Amino acid sequence: MNKYDAIRAAERELLTSSTRRDGARLRELLHPDFVEIGRSGRRWNRDEIVESLATEDERLTPTAQHWDFIDFSSCLVLVTYRIRSGDVESTHASVWDTSTEPLSIRFHQGTVIPKR
Repeated sequence: MNKYDAIRAAERELLTSSTRRDGARLRELLHPDFVEIGRSGRRWNRDEIVESLATEDERLTPTAQHWDFIDFSSCLVLVTYRIRSGDVESTHASVWDTSTEPLSIRFHQGTVIPKR
């Protein structure tokens, strides 16, 4: 599996309820210095995300598509994609550190796409 396939698989895993509620797995995937800017505009750190997701209700896994990858350096990759959850669509961007095993996500941002 190449690094882009591994990143896509990890991103898809992070969309599942089982992984989102698994604190140990989240700590493996989220870099210790992880930062997220959520669709609400709120800034989260790793501990806040792990704590918040631990009690998240079961949900359908959103559909992800339109994947693009840009290498920032030999070990940092920007990935962008769109997800659809029900009638809400959003664009997402993440920065992945490929120098670690397993890969770890350092930054994530989601932005809701307004309905026309």
